[in-house]
Amino acid sequence: QVQLMESGGGSVQPGESLRLSCTGSGYTHSSNCIGWFRQAPGQEREAIAAIYTGGGNTYYADSVTGRFTISKVSAKQTVYLQMNSLKPEDSGMYYCAAIDRPRCQYGGSWRDRNAAASWGQGTLVTVSS
Repeated sequence: QVQLMESGGGSVQPGESLRLSCTGSGYTHSSNCIGWFRQAPGQEREAIAAIYTGGGNTYYADSVTGRFTISKVSAKQTVYLQMNSLKPEDSGMYYCAAIDRPRCQYGGSWRDRNAAASWGQGTLVTVSS
């Protein structure tokens, strides 16, 4: 059974940084599409970044391109989300999930949250002055 757990959330001021971690078990980390999603209060959960753990290919939503970086350490079965230049609109619950898209490229969009499964419990990010 695939299990994912997020950590690293917190409260920061605009312009500051955070690094989120997503640690998994029960699956082959080396050949999966793992994504980060966020959900602000009253809004739908949206995909913001994904990584193919086999080749390291990365994908980003326009809203975070240039500010967020997704990466992996396979030996730790962990995917990270480095978030820089945070804005108040980045606030929300952040989740990681395994995405049923081979290499994050095939069978549909990696941004389709219906393709995501094995959600973690989420970690809260608050950006406020």
